[in-house]
Amino acid sequence: MSFTTHDRPLWELLSPPSAFGRPERRTTGARGAYLRYADGSELFDATSGLWNVNLGYGNEAIADAVHTALREASYLTLFRGSHDHAIDAAARLIAAAGQDTYRRVVFSTSGGSANDLAMKLARQYAALRGEPQRRLVVGLKGSYHGLTYGAFSLTGEALGQGMYGVDVRQVRHVDPHRPDDFTRLMAHEGHKVAAVVCEPVLGSGVHPVPSELLDAMLALRERYGYLLVADEVATGFGRTGPLFASHNWAARPDVLLTSKGLTNGTCAASAVLVGDRVCAEFDRHDALFVHAETQAGTPPTCAAITETLRQFEVLDALAHGGRTAKNLDGLLADLADRLPVVGRVTGAGCFRGVHLVDRDGAPFDAAAVQRTITAIRAHGALVYPGPGCVQVIPPLTSTPAELETLSTALHKGLADVAAQEARPR
Repeated sequence: MSFTTHDRPLWELLSPPSAFGRPERRTTGARGAYLRYADGSELFDATSGLWNVNLGYGNEAIADAVHTALREASYLTLFRGSHDHAIDAAARLIAAAGQDTYRRVVFSTSGGSANDLAMKLARQYAALRGEPQRRLVVGLKGSYHGLTYGAFSLTGEALGQGMYGVDVRQVRHVDPHRPDDFTRLMAHEGHKVAAVVCEPVLGSGVHPVPSELLDAMLALRERYGYLLVADEVATGFGRTGPLFASHNWAARPDVLLTSKGLTNGTCAASAVLVGDRVCAEFDRHDALFVHAETQAGTPPTCAAITETLRQFEVLDALAHGGRTAKNLDGLLADLADRLPVVGRVTGAGCFRGVHLVDRDGAPFDAAAVQRTITAIRAHGALVYPGPGCVQVIPPLTSTPAELETLSTALHKGLADVAAQEARPR
């Protein structure tokens, strides 16, 4: 089916209308680590489907699990009740994330909605403890938590929040590279802070949060009484090495958010893992938490979660991801050595940012980043834009041959960009 320029039924997300319907942007199929497009091209997907498809496209075991659940119970709600698929998925998630830390799971449908949920949970927890003044939520500058109204307020990038009337009065942002700013904020407003929300790796620029700030967040948690929330929507399910990046923290967070890799991208799903002290306070008051989503935790979604966790074991995905990350180390170091357009490489595991600079050493602007993505695409790989960088996020299960395809595309594409930068202005 084809459409004229004035008859395109789909509003494509994060694209201007002038870009709608372009064949080079319309995917017609996906398998393994590759995407097929309407213009006939096939690309190695070094975005893992927006961080979702950590095990590659078309995992048949996950598809079969979803199919079986659809036949057994196509839809069941979690409103005022439960079902076995959700109980099983929650138990398996807690076992994987740490039974010594987490006690219950609240299912949601996206990373943004999970962040909204966590902000509400933290504020109600404070109210139950007799501290209703604790309404502030602290995030980090440069962070990304989603585009729903709550998550949009917490996102630490300027993405038009003012235009959309996003209310940021109950949110504070601190520079992750200035831990003293966090300490001063707590000294001034710590008694009003309900939660501190931290991505272990800032998703926009692929910057791991400095250990000094993590240490301060953990050390001051007991003094000031806030909840520490790990937003692992992007970093969860092996993206940076361990199943969850916060497993490498000196102490665990009170609440953990996961999405993206949770179902290997097969279902609209997220989960909020809640620690014992929060659950205990709700239990003590027998308090109703006013949050629910019609499509959260349905049988097919929960079957996908359960089977994704099993596939991580069957495929030894974390070990495979470690090998992929090691290959990326060499690949990206070689890029930095050979091409002056590469300023530096950031990130961890299979979550990397290649930061680009012009001949004067200035970071690439958004237009230059998009030109770079187009150049890399022309040589066979899809990468993702970030502030002054391209993000390289291959599936954990990438083969050496697939990484060679990625290496060739990056070298040739960035060489083309470097040649353009070298031309007289």
